[in-house]
Amino acid sequence: MMSERTISTMFDEDHDRLDALFKSFQTLKRTDFPKATSAFLEFKAGLQRHVAWEEDVMFPLWEKKSGMTGGGPTIVMRREHQEIQDCLESIDRKVQAQNPETDHEEEILLDLVDRHYMSEEEVLYPEMDHMISPEEREAAFRAMEKIA
Repeated sequence: MMSERTISTMFDEDHDRLDALFKSFQTLKRTDFPKATSAFLEFKAGLQRHVAWEEDVMFPLWEKKSGMTGGGPTIVMRREHQEIQDCLESIDRKVQAQNPETDHEEEILLDLVDRHYMSEEEVLYPEMDHMISPEEREAAFRAMEKIA
């Protein structure tokens, strides 16, 4: 049932889905570049949507509920999103040029993403689940579904 979903489970599932796509890209990029490219592009679009879910829906809601605007963890997370985005773009440029030599950028990206996921999974999502009502949660999910 839909109301069983929590912020934590929904975002955790998306993290896992994105991880699997990125692993496919890494595994395939030296043997099947077209397939690797499509995995990467799906990963990139998914990660960008994930960031939009957070910045457009979750962060404002968290800031409203916690009273922490202009400071606190969402400021750090927005900055991390920008670093992740920059790294994603540098991999994307190589992928578009059909250059599989992205190991260095991948390492940076995975490091950023791992740290970022950790602060979300251990702090932000559990706090959100604790702070918001089921109605607010459903409204947040509906808003997220509108983000392509």
